[in-house]
Amino acid sequence: MKQHSSLIIKEGFIFIIPLAAITAILAFAGITWAAVCFLVLMLFVVNFFRNPERMVPADDKLIVSPADGRILKIEDVDNNDLLPGTLKKVSIFMNIFNVHVNRIPVAGRVKTIRYREGRFLNASLDKASVLNESNSVLVETPSGREILTIQIAGLIARRIVCWVEEGMSIDKGKRFGMIRFGSRLEVFMPRDTEITVNVGDKVKAGSTGIGYLK
Repeated sequence: MKQHSSLIIKEGFIFIIPLAAITAILAFAGITWAAVCFLVLMLFVVNFFRNPERMVPADDKLIVSPADGRILKIEDVDNNDLLPGTLKKVSIFMNIFNVHVNRIPVAGRVKTIRYREGRFLNASLDKASVLNESNSVLVETPSGREILTIQIAGLIARRIVCWVEEGMSIDKGKRFGMIRFGSRLEVFMPRDTEITVNVGDKVKAGSTGIGYLK
C-alpha cells in the first residue's frame, strides 16, 4: 500500500492546481476581488486535504478513532451484515473543517471490504447509516478479534476513497482512505469492548482511543 504520507493528499491537487491557476490569472488581470475569492477557496481546499502526522498509541488492545471529528452516538446494535451478534457501535461525524484522511483503528489483516451504493443525506442523521453510499472495512486482529469500520458519504461528500485491499496486513493508525467533503464513520467493536469516549467528545484519527478490547 502506498504510504500517502505527503502533507497534502494527492487527490486534492486536481482541485488545488486549477484554483491556483485561476487565482493567478485573475490577479494578473487586475480583477482583485475575484482573485481574493478564488484564493480563499483554494486555501479551504488545501486545508481540507491536509494530512498531518499522528502519534499512534502502542497499546495493542486500544482501538483508536479512524477519523477526526465529534462523537455523534454510542450504542449497542445487533445483526450487522458483516459481524454477527451484539456489537458496540461508535459513530463519528466529520465536518468540512476536519482532517478527512481516515486511519485503521487496530492492527491486523483486512478480511473484507464491501462497497454499497446509496444516497447522500446529511451524515449527522441516523438514517444516513442505512441509506447513504458507504464502504465497509473489516479487520481481524492477530488475536482473532474483528473490528468493522464503515465510511459513509454525506450531504456534500460525493466520493469515498479506500486505499487498502482484502488480505492486506496493516498497522494501527495507518491511513486507509478518505471521504470528500464532510461525512461520517462508524466503528463496530466486540460487545465486551470498554468504550473510552462520550457523546460530544472531539477525537483525532489514529491518536484518540475510543475503546479498549478485553
